[in-house]
Amino acid sequence: MHIVRIVKIHREGTNILILLFLVLGAVNVPIWLFLPPYTLPIIFTSISGVAYIFVFNFFRSPKRKYQGERKNMVVSSVDGKVVAIEKVTEREYLKGDAIMLSVFMSPFNVHANWYPVDGTVEYVRHHRGRFLAAYLPKASEENERSTVGIVTDTGIRLTLRQVAGAMARRIVTYARKGMRSTIDGHLGFIKFGSRVDLYLPLTAEILVKIDQHVKGGVTPVARLREN
Repeated sequence: MHIVRIVKIHREGTNILILLFLVLGAVNVPIWLFLPPYTLPIIFTSISGVAYIFVFNFFRSPKRKYQGERKNMVVSSVDGKVVAIEKVTEREYLKGDAIMLSVFMSPFNVHANWYPVDGTVEYVRHHRGRFLAAYLPKASEENERSTVGIVTDTGIRLTLRQVAGAMARRIVTYARKGMRSTIDGHLGFIKFGSRVDLYLPLTAEILVKIDQHVKGGVTPVARLREN
């Protein structure tokens, strides 16, 4: 017996996919009607199909349930590749030294963002900025970004920062001050880009390495230590 899995589309992509379908249809119908023979129409339709599949793939929204230990565990917020693990100063929410763990999302990754821990949202702020390539170190401070501060159920504070990239032009953040955060819950979405930075206490045990591929809501990336 074969089970057919229906691909769920994130709510941020519904209107875009409908509009794109209508636009591509409006372009391709006249081409088929007024540009015989069939070589050019087939080429245009093939290109349109590939473009639509690319955008459709981008807005996938898989339903995930974290199965591992939750207490003091930090789970990746996004799908992508670990591009930075380094000591930095986080001046906005933690206001001190921290370990920055950054995950870069390619255009082929799922771009939904999950909460990294179980806890409570204490701080949310959006910053306007530039649209540099997301893998550049200065992107975390200069690019369009949203910062979310969370305190875990065990009282440990950490920062999550959604960073736009060269392609990303919109960051969506569902988190609001006072909201409950859960590892299985969606924190937001970054359209057509980019990266998410986690700022963790210096005492955190990092469980991943540079260039390792991780999955949002699935891959443990760090373990927090209570004071």
